[in-house]
Amino acid sequence: MGAVLVTGGAGYVGSHTVRELLSRGERVLVLDNLSEGHRQAVPGVELTVADLTDPHQARNSLDSIFQSEQIDVVLHFAGRAYVGESVRDPGRYYRHNLSGGVELLEAVARNRVPAVVFSSTCAIYGEPETIPIPETHPQRPVSPYGRTKRAFEEALCDFESAHGIRHINLRYFNAAGAHPDGDLGEDHRPETHLIPLACEAAMEQRPALAIFGDDYPTPDGTCVRDFVHVMDLATAHIRAVAALRSGAASSSYNLGIGRGYSVLEVVESVKRVSGVDFLTERAPRRAGDPPRLVAASAKAQRELDWSPSFTSLDAIVETAWKFKQRHPQGYGAA
Repeated sequence: MGAVLVTGGAGYVGSHTVRELLSRGERVLVLDNLSEGHRQAVPGVELTVADLTDPHQARNSLDSIFQSEQIDVVLHFAGRAYVGESVRDPGRYYRHNLSGGVELLEAVARNRVPAVVFSSTCAIYGEPETIPIPETHPQRPVSPYGRTKRAFEEALCDFESAHGIRHINLRYFNAAGAHPDGDLGEDHRPETHLIPLACEAAMEQRPALAIFGDDYPTPDGTCVRDFVHVMDLATAHIRAVAALRSGAASSSYNLGIGRGYSVLEVVESVKRVSGVDFLTERAPRRAGDPPRLVAASAKAQRELDWSPSFTSLDAIVETAWKFKQRHPQGYGAA
């Protein structure tokens, strides 16, 4: 068994996956430019600070890692993940999510690394035609973020045809929660995810929580999302690594709990968990927000032997609240 390279391993889902790999005795190396990740999230791990969008830096750093370590799987998390930002600045997304990813794939091919696990997204599907959404759903992404993720999935297919690199795409729905220990969690600058924003409102770090649209065709008028716990996402990556090492063919998998919670249900959950009745305010709809996104994850359960352990919204929120209480300013203060 070789070592594992985790790009973007100091970020949110990446750092939780690194923790899980280490707990299983894996040799883990992390490459991250620290634009979104945090050194504090990967203590004691060999960290190479490098930017995949800088071709010279990427080639030197990746070749050095691959030539000094027997890497047999790369977990690729590095990239940008803000839908609104991608609409305002598409060039940044094509550089980070596609050009930087191709630099990685060329290094993987050059150094004959056999397998890649890709951190993908349900955003590649666009407006859903059916709920829950299966992996066979048409791919019509509505944002540069979704389009760059879809393009990288296509690049993986082309690199497999040319170089034999097998891959697994893990298409997350709404990543949420934090490590149950409370020492590892979500710290984005700026924060855009609903649960940590609601926690900030409960801690009076913001005057109110904005609710973007209350006139959707859903039971309470707010968007419905499938929240999958970050530890369950980490476990899915462990399963994907094991599958590729055992010779599994390339494939794609949705990761979600299979049921949706509305924005207002999340608000009520955070109020229950925190014990704080914080304020909310109505705001206009955001472009590109589908009314409902819920995963069909039977394929991952069947082929990867994966199933979510956090299926209660309150249980997910409790872990996020615990991290936020211990790190009110994120990793900048404990």
